[in-house]
Amino acid sequence: MMNIAQYLDSTYLKTPAQSGISNEETLQLDKELAQEAIDNGIFAVMIRPDYVEDIKKYIQERNSNVAVGTVIGFHEGTYSIDEKLAEASKAIEDGADELDFVINYSAYLKGDSDLVKKEFVQCTQLGLQHKKVVKWIIEIAALTDEQIADITKNISNWAEENFSENELPNIFVKSSTGFYQTEGGKPNGATFEGIKIMLDNAGKLPVKAAGGVRTPEDAEKMISMGVKRIGTSSALALIKNESSSGSY
Repeated sequence: MMNIAQYLDSTYLKTPAQSGISNEETLQLDKELAQEAIDNGIFAVMIRPDYVEDIKKYIQERNSNVAVGTVIGFHEGTYSIDEKLAEASKAIEDGADELDFVINYSAYLKGDSDLVKKEFVQCTQLGLQHKKVVKWIIEIAALTDEQIADITKNISNWAEENFSENELPNIFVKSSTGFYQTEGGKPNGATFEGIKIMLDNAGKLPVKAAGGVRTPEDAEKMISMGVKRIGTSSALALIKNESSSGSY
């Protein structure tokens, strides 16, 4: 049995308003997520920016090296570059180890590749300057296969043009937010087909599969395909060799 825990980002990204619970209850859920990660060798927890400072402190107090990741420009990706930089700077100040930016795929779909490249370079530069892992969520459910290939290849090219060889392993292309509304029952997270397209076009950049990985077998297949990380709300179930009906 493959040890998949080291690939997992245990994820909870609902706001209190979305879940119908208080800030305090959300923080408690995040603490439980962090404790599960500590107890089970899960690589990272992925949480909203408002909770990074408290969860980083919680993990440090337990002498754990579980990474704390957060999302930037979430979930639509349409924040301005300055807004993304400000949100990322605050997350870095609060102790985040990893920054998962939602790329402005709406601008990309409108043909504004210059804006998308500019935000990629500036935001990635900020993260790498502070020794953080940077991931770019491209929201594959909003894109055609050709667009998935194109935007992944662009990110790879921009990374190689602007950053050093030893920085590339810290720049990921990530599939999904888990919040995109699809129609007709279409998956809104990682699919084997979508991930293969990403892997085929990511060049030297690692790929993260996020959302839709609900069985240990699916996780193992993703890893065997070449993904380096998996974002899931079902991390504990996966490492206990159980299936999950979780939404992410």
